[in-house]
Amino acid sequence: MTITQTVEMPENRRLTIDIPREIPKGPIILTFTPVSTVKKKMTEAEEIEYINRNAESLNEEAMDVLSYQVGIF
Repeated sequence: MTITQTVEMPENRRLTIDIPREIPKGPIILTFTPVSTVKKKMTEAEEIEYINRNAESLNEEAMDVLSYQVGIF
C-alpha cells in the first residue's frame, strides 16, 4: 500500500504525521521528494504530440507485449 500526500514543509523542518490504521504495524519506509523534482503531468496536446512523434516505437513495444500475452491463454 502506498499513500502519497503533498504537504508544505515549514521553516523548522518539523512534521507531525498520523498514520492511517490501514498501514500495518512494523517497519515502514518514509520517502521525501521535493515537488520541484516531480515531472508535471502532460497536457492532452503534449500527449498527442508525444504519441505522434513516437508512434512507430510505441506500436513495436505494444506488439512485443502482445506476443508474450498470447502464450498466457
